[in-house]
Amino acid sequence: MANLIYLTNCSLDGYMEDEDGEFSWFPPDADVFAFTTEQMRAAGTLMYGRRLYEAMSVWETDPSLAARSAEMAEFARVWRAPEKVVYSTTLTAVSTANTRIEHDLDPATVRKLKETADRDLLIGGATIAARAFEAGLVDECRLLVWPLLVGGGKPALPRGVRTNLDLLEERRFGNGVLFVRYGVG
Repeated sequence: MANLIYLTNCSLDGYMEDEDGEFSWFPPDADVFAFTTEQMRAAGTLMYGRRLYEAMSVWETDPSLAARSAEMAEFARVWRAPEKVVYSTTLTAVSTANTRIEHDLDPATVRKLKETADRDLLIGGATIAARAFEAGLVDECRLLVWPLLVGGGKPALPRGVRTNLDLLEERRFGNGVLFVRYGVG
């Protein structure tokens, strides 16, 4: 059985986007970028909300990104490989291969996917991840915590959901980023 893993960047005060919807305050860092690529490499399925899917789809639709460096080319290759599921009530078409649209996150369907998948599933996007947390579907929470405060915006973790977490792994990067990996439940 595969695990459903929530992987995201967040500020120290717990936001994945600031009040203007920006997340460009996560500066590029070679070590963190390579680490993120490795985290994604194990995934057989990427599950995204619409906004995150649209932001990430450039790794397939804009070849100039992969041409910038060997690291970016590898990330693009790793990102393109898994199946992608986009949860959206407004999106009618996708711009990437191996991608399908679901209008709602159905817990029974996700449980079945976890049971039949031979590789882990990564979920991204605060809104869709919150639904997965609420349904008790998330097995691991992996956060890259950046050393800055943004003071408000979109929370990286769901509000109103209480669950126990077990620290499984931690890693510090030279730029002050802290990776924490928790088992859920």
